[in-house]
Amino acid sequence: MKKVLLITGLGLAASGSAQAQAPSTTIDEKIEAAVAPTAQFISDIIFYEVQVAGTGIPLILVWLLAGALFFTVYLGFVNIRGFKYALDIVRGKYNQPGAPGEVSHFQALTAAVSGTVGLGNIAGVAIAISLGGPGATFWMIMAGLFGMSTKFVSCTLGVKYRDVHADGTVSGGPMHYLKKGLQERGMTGLGKFLAAFFAVMCIGGALGAGNMFQINQATQQFISVTGGAEASFFGGGNSWMFGLIMAVLVGLVILGGMKSIARVTEKVVPLMCGVYIVAAIIVLLVNFTLIPAAFVAIFEGAFTTTAIGGGVVGVMIQGLRRGIFSNEAGIGSASIAHSAVKTNMPVTEGFVASLEPFIDTVVVCTMTALVIVVTGAIPRTQAMASRLPLRLSPP
Repeated sequence: MKKVLLITGLGLAASGSAQAQAPSTTIDEKIEAAVAPTAQFISDIIFYEVQVAGTGIPLILVWLLAGALFFTVYLGFVNIRGFKYALDIVRGKYNQPGAPGEVSHFQALTAAVSGTVGLGNIAGVAIAISLGGPGATFWMIMAGLFGMSTKFVSCTLGVKYRDVHADGTVSGGPMHYLKKGLQERGMTGLGKFLAAFFAVMCIGGALGAGNMFQINQATQQFISVTGGAEASFFGGGNSWMFGLIMAVLVGLVILGGMKSIARVTEKVVPLMCGVYIVAAIIVLLVNFTLIPAAFVAIFEGAFTTTAIGGGVVGVMIQGLRRGIFSNEAGIGSASIAHSAVKTNMPVTEGFVASLEPFIDTVVVCTMTALVIVVTGAIPRTQAMASRLPLRLSPP
């Protein structure tokens, strides 16, 4: 009996010692384990791919591009024709005192841009170039230009079919214009279903692309600049604390309603974009002799069949998918913010909204791409080797 007890005791001691030596699961890892399966399941459905020339093309990407091209041609290239008019509206040239709504054109613009600048303009560009080479930048720009037409249509409809309540608050977005617009065409049942479906999917999109991606990137950058995973307080499994702090700060703004959001974004977004663009310009000025070659590498890489990432098709897909992810044209969330604008003319807000893809994709993404290319942050590829042989060699 004593031997049995001794053996059992030694076994328990050994087991306890092994458990003590085994690394404990952090809160970060537990959250990842709980969320990852569901996120992957949804991703597999929404981003279902078909193979073309050996490259996987998400069907949702084809659908968004088809819509952008159709609206651009059907509306007579409104993305180009209405550019100056859009700037005049933002500057307040066509303000309508006493018009229903909660925020100004500029505030609505900054509120929508706050959810897109940073989403794919920095990390997304780096991913696109690393996978598709510098040529992916060209297709990102194309996605931004055509996405301007999609934003124009979506936000015009958002204001046209919005609800202005007795207390002056406004409700609008795809869930409203899908329901009301299709009802006008005798498709009431379909309109209600699509409106409800969008509302549910929008919640998921806000939690995923709208929040998780951004806070993940912000957390990683903050940990990096504060000493890395070992030295930073938020490293080593404590990054959830950073997310919690940011959630509280964002919550304080959101709970104040659309006016509160607009008051914050009209100050933060111009400063954020301004600082980023100025910093990018400084880097480019230091490397100004490489800028022409960088542009050549971008255009050559966009059409060369020897480019990385599956040739022309691969480069195109990487650029287009990151461009659309950056400006979210066609997704519909921006229409919710723009529907609160003070105006009696829905089309004016469509013009204002068309500026967003230009700002966050054509301007910010291009600046990011040029900085990455001229500094060699991404190891050089064949498309860059002949043009930028010295500065693009990785250290």
